[in-house]
Amino acid sequence: MADKRKSAAKKAARAAERAARKSPKTFLAVVAVILVIAIIAGLLWYFFVYRKGPSDGENGTPPAPDGGSDAPSDVVSGELEIHFLELGNKYAGDCTLIKTGDVELLIDAGSRQGSAAAIVPYLKTYCTDGVLEYVVATHAHQDHIAAFVGTKAAPGVFDSFDCGVIIDFDLTNTTSNIYRSYVEKRDAEVAAGAEHYTALDCVRGRDGAQKSYSLAEGISFEILYQKFYEEHSSDENNYSVCLLLTQGSTRFLFTGDLEKEGEESLVASNSLPHCKLFKGGHHGSPTSSNDCLLEKITPEIVCVCCCAGAPEYTSANDNTFPSQAFVDRVARYTKEIYVTTLATDIDLAGKSWNYTSMNGNIVVRSGENFSVHGSNNDVLLKDTEWFKRNRTWPSYGVT
Repeated sequence: MADKRKSAAKKAARAAERAARKSPKTFLAVVAVILVIAIIAGLLWYFFVYRKGPSDGENGTPPAPDGGSDAPSDVVSGELEIHFLELGNKYAGDCTLIKTGDVELLIDAGSRQGSAAAIVPYLKTYCTDGVLEYVVATHAHQDHIAAFVGTKAAPGVFDSFDCGVIIDFDLTNTTSNIYRSYVEKRDAEVAAGAEHYTALDCVRGRDGAQKSYSLAEGISFEILYQKFYEEHSSDENNYSVCLLLTQGSTRFLFTGDLEKEGEESLVASNSLPHCKLFKGGHHGSPTSSNDCLLEKITPEIVCVCCCAGAPEYTSANDNTFPSQAFVDRVARYTKEIYVTTLATDIDLAGKSWNYTSMNGNIVVRSGENFSVHGSNNDVLLKDTEWFKRNRTWPSYGVT
């Protein structure tokens, strides 16, 4: 076959040479036209494909996702990025993108259906092939699954990407519309070729599911067992899927909104290691990130996905996210606490508030060099003006 291709190329070259000798002016004119067409095609590609980048479907190029950069950094195999996203509104919710090479793992997509307008363009900036290899939905609350569904104006994650493996919760107490819409969109993704497993399927290795999945050489994630995959809980948060991400000897823990009883089961059921990073449980709630868990994982960095100080669930200042109780417990292990979003213009009487970035989109890069960077700033929670007005760093806290 190779010899045939070489022979054909030689024949074409000789034919072109003969044509040039017979009619040099015609030959040069044809070459000039071809060159002009090639230049025009190159310019069109540069300005409308390369410069534009992945489209968000409505507004052209999405905003720069990280500190004003024009494009994301290349994430080569063996290096890792963990993105904790702002969700484009004033509500607490989770969406975490994990990327290594051209492989992506997405954990949750909250906080409201309209958050898809912020989440999907951000993801397209990094997931340039349109395929999310792994998707995990931790539990059925809207602040974790709503943007999988999206809206007509802002199509959700399932309508915007092809998914390889979808892992979600075994049990739920809810019959909400957003849960039913999530199931409908998820099942459509499965019909289009995605594999779907529950957390317990993965832990048990049932029906082709795996307990551990490799993202790249030396990088994998494992679904950790906790009893509320198969036992009823009155608290929906306890159904949260928990996973441990491993990069060499470095560990990162994600527990959704798991509450104290679930954390106790997680600790009893697994030999949990020291974790470089922990996604703060339940947005920094006073009922999550308990001592039973923290004393095992001794986190160095804690990232909290919430709108700091928002009276979304309570008007008691100490209990708004991230709560004073959360700070008191985490402070024993680290001062490196970062928060995505900040509540502003709070009116407790009217239960209204606006929002702005605290750290913004938080990107943790782990590989040859380790860094934590916020698209708005890199200020530790304890050093923010909001913290100084609303929280107290305990005397025993790490300084």
